[in-house]
Amino acid sequence: MRDKKKKDDYLLSMTGHRDNFIVRFFKAGRRKLTVMFIPHSEEKVVNIQISLFTLVFSGVFILALLGAFFWFSTHYTGNRQQLMASKSNLRNSEASLEVVREEIDTLMKTAGSFNETLSKTLSSLGIDSSANESLARSQGDLSDFVNMIETDSNSNNEVGDLKKLRMSLENSIDPLNEITDVLLSQKALLTDIPTLWPLKGVRGRVTNPYGPAIHPFTGEWYLHKGLDLGYGMGQPIVATANGKVTLVDYEKNGFGHHMVIQHKYGFDTKYAHMQRIIVKEGQEVKQGDVIGTMGNSGLSDGPHLHYEVRIGSQVLDPAKFINMTDNAYEVIKWTIEEYK
Repeated sequence: MRDKKKKDDYLLSMTGHRDNFIVRFFKAGRRKLTVMFIPHSEEKVVNIQISLFTLVFSGVFILALLGAFFWFSTHYTGNRQQLMASKSNLRNSEASLEVVREEIDTLMKTAGSFNETLSKTLSSLGIDSSANESLARSQGDLSDFVNMIETDSNSNNEVGDLKKLRMSLENSIDPLNEITDVLLSQKALLTDIPTLWPLKGVRGRVTNPYGPAIHPFTGEWYLHKGLDLGYGMGQPIVATANGKVTLVDYEKNGFGHHMVIQHKYGFDTKYAHMQRIIVKEGQEVKQGDVIGTMGNSGLSDGPHLHYEVRIGSQVLDPAKFINMTDNAYEVIKWTIEEYK
C-alpha cells in the first residue's frame, strides 16, 4: 500500500514537471522582442515587436528559402551543362553522319567500278555474266541513296539500298568462284607445259637463240634447234614443267651430259651440256624442281645450257613458251637482233 502511494506521488511529480516545462517553453516563445530601425537623419525611429517564435520561424523559413534557391540553381546549372553536352554530341553525330554519307557514296561508286570490271573479266573468260548484271541494276541512283538520309521517312530506303548492296556482293561470289576455277585450270595448264625459265633464280644470257646459226666448230650454217643460256659452271637447272624423265645419257662429241623430260600434251624438253644430272630415268619431276647443274660437257665452247622444246618430232622455239619474267623476253629479243 505504501509502495503504491509512492508510485502515484512519483507519477504526479513527473506530470507536474512536464507541464511546467511546456508552460515555460510557450511563455519564453511568446516573449516579445523589439527591433529598432534608427535612421541617421531626424526621421522617426521605427520599432517592430516580434515574438521569439516568429523570429525563429522567420529564420528557418529564410534558411529553407535560401537552400531551395541554391538547390534549384545547382540543378538548373547541371541540366544546362547536360543540354550543352547533348548539343555537342548531336553536332558530332551530324558530322559523323556526313562522313558516313561520304563513305557510302564512295562505296557505291567502288561497287559500280567493281561491277564493270567483273563483267569485263567474265566476258573475256567466256563466263555468263547475267547474274552479275543484276548487281548493276541493284546499284540504283547514287543521288537517291545520298538524299534518302535527309528525312526519317526515308530511313527504310537506306536499309533497302544496303540490302541491295549486300545482295550484289553475294551475287558476285559465284562468278568469282568461276574465275578462280578458270585461273586454277590455267595455272595447272601452265605447270604442265614448259613455261618456266630453266635457270634457277637467275636470268643468265642468251648466247645462241633458236634458228639458223653458224656452227662454232665447223663454221657452217645450220639450224640451231634450241636456246643456249650462259651463266656459269654449277648453276642449278630446273624442270620447266611437270613431267617424267625419259632419258639420261652422255655424248662425248655431242650433247655431253643431257636428259629429256616428257610432259603432257605431247611436249618434250631437252637439257644438254650439263655438268651433272641429279635425276634418274623414270623419275617424276615437278615444275621448278632442280634436275642438275650447268656445265661444259660434250661438244661445247663454254659453260651453258642447251635447251630444246618439242611436240612429237616437231622442234619449237623455246622462247614462245618460256615465262618471260625479269625482262627475259627483252634479253632474247636483244640477242636475236645482235645475231642478225
